[in-house]
Amino acid sequence: MSIWRVIVSIFFPPIAVFDKGCGSIIIVFLLTLCGWVPGVIAALVILNNPKS
Repeated sequence: MSIWRVIVSIFFPPIAVFDKGCGSIIIVFLLTLCGWVPGVIAALVILNNPKS
């Protein structure tokens, strides 16, 4: 996980998980709509997952 990805995930979480698949984008987008903090946390968790 690069520092640029972390910065992008803080300011606009769905863009940070763009290459992780459609499901990840939708989940992070919906969580961002519910609140900014859940979207950021979900984006960082998805980006920190070593399997994807």
